[in-house]
Amino acid sequence: MTFKQKHTPIKKSSLAEEVAGQLQAMITSGKYKIDEKLPTEPALMEQYGVGRSSIREAIRILENNGIVRVQQGSGTYVAATKVTEPLTKKFQRAKLQDLDELRKMLEVKIAEKAAVNRTEKDIQKMRTALSKRHQFSLEGNLDATIEADIQFHSAIAEAAKNIVLLDLYQTIARHIQQNFKEIHENTDAFTFSQDLHQGLLDAIVAGDVQKATVCITKITSDDYDDDI
Repeated sequence: MTFKQKHTPIKKSSLAEEVAGQLQAMITSGKYKIDEKLPTEPALMEQYGVGRSSIREAIRILENNGIVRVQQGSGTYVAATKVTEPLTKKFQRAKLQDLDELRKMLEVKIAEKAAVNRTEKDIQKMRTALSKRHQFSLEGNLDATIEADIQFHSAIAEAAKNIVLLDLYQTIARHIQQNFKEIHENTDAFTFSQDLHQGLLDAIVAGDVQKATVCITKITSDDYDDDI
């Protein structure tokens, strides 16, 4: 099956992207169906008038977008007819309240796992970040306090030893970081909650899952709603 006569000229500046775009357009239009096998590399090279490296890169682009799946020794097959919206884009248009609710739920599980899986290196990283958080809050440096607070909680997420939890937490935190700056006029809330954060760290260091859960629940409760 070939649609060579319908192709638009390929721009040399971005061969792989152009090929990927044209292939995706054909898939979206229904010319290639779900689970249908795409033409071979040589056929695509002839069809689009480009080299093997451009075809392979185009297929990689489509694979990363979830449009096709590559089966070694078999070929490339259509996996979806449209690009699934990346999670980061969903976060960008999500309500802040929804993101913050998800962050708080994640923090509980993260604290539990950190109390079990933390290492000495993790502990040192958490201590350093928490110390900076306290120092900057006492100095009244809001931007630096917020950054140190994010680093502290991210260090806990690293200690949980779950890369998915870590990536998800850090992505959410960065998305709502600017809002923290808009909510807080000063560092008072951070200074006020320092003891709770210290208690959380102590519980994680001691491997006390129950106490860590209690501390993080208090930190993320409505009483401390303005704190990250």
